[in-house]
Amino acid sequence: MKIVFLDRMTMGDADLSPIAALGDLVCYESSTAEEALERVGDCDVLLVNKVIVDAGLLDAAPALKLVCVTATGVNNIDLDAAAARGVEVRNAVGYSTSSVAQATFGHILSLLGNAPYYDEFVKNGKYSRGNCFTHLGAPIAELEGRTFGIIGMGNIGSRVASIATAFGCRVIYYSTSGTSHCTLYPSVSLEELLSQSDIVSIHSPLNERTRNLIGKAELALMKPGAILVNAGRGGIVDEAALSQAVDSGQIAGAALDVFSREPLPQDSPLLQTVHPERFRFAPHTAWASSEARARLVAMVAENIKTTLINT
Repeated sequence: MKIVFLDRMTMGDADLSPIAALGDLVCYESSTAEEALERVGDCDVLLVNKVIVDAGLLDAAPALKLVCVTATGVNNIDLDAAAARGVEVRNAVGYSTSSVAQATFGHILSLLGNAPYYDEFVKNGKYSRGNCFTHLGAPIAELEGRTFGIIGMGNIGSRVASIATAFGCRVIYYSTSGTSHCTLYPSVSLEELLSQSDIVSIHSPLNERTRNLIGKAELALMKPGAILVNAGRGGIVDEAALSQAVDSGQIAGAALDVFSREPLPQDSPLLQTVHPERFRFAPHTAWASSEARARLVAMVAENIKTTLINT
């Protein structure tokens, strides 16, 4: 069985030996659309993270039986085209829940505590040259007692909610699917969530209901001291509007792990701000703890086993 991974670089240094043990694993660090067509001709299993799998690519792989997405989302796969050709598609659900939840609070706590400011104050020698045991040059705020609004109460949103509760927050949520299945916390409209929340944390997929969900009008509903965190998908938030809202002080800050275009273009309004200290950015790494990537590899291997080997 030949297994082809078209964008191996997306997994970093993750150990792929559980997958390699199942067949002849051939890895390419990255693949353009043209390169992908040349590389799938004799594969039985195709592994992709962001590479587009459309009808053309499927037609170039006549032996293909299974596409494994090394991620939760399958928006890069033409599911109808795969089904029409009898090709199974499997994704990985829940592997990154702990990792994304941890990253979410890392960003929030960094913003509330102005962590980079205080870290630099010590490292640049100012603390050592002072005459006081402490220094309070930037605000430090607590999470306890704040209203924590979650957009998307799936696996990750639910984990974030439980952690926010442990911090002493009041949790509310907006269901992007329209199905308020979670009864542990109040389900509210998007307008209510934005106007009531001190923290707005996005954990929903990108689809027709969530694309451009948060724009200029929605940001105007938020409190002046509020923080917005997006660990869902970049296309959910209007980045130009967010940049302006934070820079102007309309809201207090924002943290983004995902962007509408990745990598983030150098001319993005997010990189042209007057107050970069009000932002926290990460290059789409919230999902990628070492433990999460190990779980992901194990899930992909299991998908191959259950679909093609143990049948």
